[in-house]
Amino acid sequence: MKPRVLRGRPIPTPVRIREPIVTQRLVLRPYTAADLDDYAAMQGNDEVVRYMLWPLRTRKQSAKHLARRRRQTRLQHTGDFLGLAIELPGEPSLNPKSRSGRVIGDASLLLRSVGNRQVEIGWVLHPDFGGKGYATEASRAMLDIAIGRLGAHRVMAQLDARNTGSAAMAERLGMRREGLFREDLWFKGAWGDSLYYAILDEEWTASPLSSG
Repeated sequence: MKPRVLRGRPIPTPVRIREPIVTQRLVLRPYTAADLDDYAAMQGNDEVVRYMLWPLRTRKQSAKHLARRRRQTRLQHTGDFLGLAIELPGEPSLNPKSRSGRVIGDASLLLRSVGNRQVEIGWVLHPDFGGKGYATEASRAMLDIAIGRLGAHRVMAQLDARNTGSAAMAERLGMRREGLFREDLWFKGAWGDSLYYAILDEEWTASPLSSG
């Protein structure tokens, strides 16, 4: 007998990000070609990729990945991915010709299931800008997009179990630790453990961190 799959209400309204989202200190926006210098500085940094599934990227590889990121601005179908630049206004970009501030990180949403209204959230921050709450501030905005605009029922995060900083941040966002999966990933030449965090829509809506 085939297992029964329970499906919730579909995502009510597709989300496409065209205009910047302004938070207290940051701007979340689609990437542009002018962001390559800042983007390559993140993708080529050992601390940035230490707990990520991808390896260090060269400038050429970063340019190719950035071109893909620039197209990932819409959430509608299962598997859709949204990646936004975390810009710090007033901080000069590494590209002297850029008209924007420095891109210090990346915030993302993956629409894991339309039928079950499941979304995965992710974040990356350049270590030079760590410890100031920027990743938390950007992720709050992304949770507002996922739950307030997209209509997600559950937002989860998958972390390398050694990434204590991201685990602490997930808890600051009000996400609960739901499990530790032992050696579930072959990760950069060794087995790695994964932590899973999640928050439900009614929990985020009731949170003082939510804009709704």
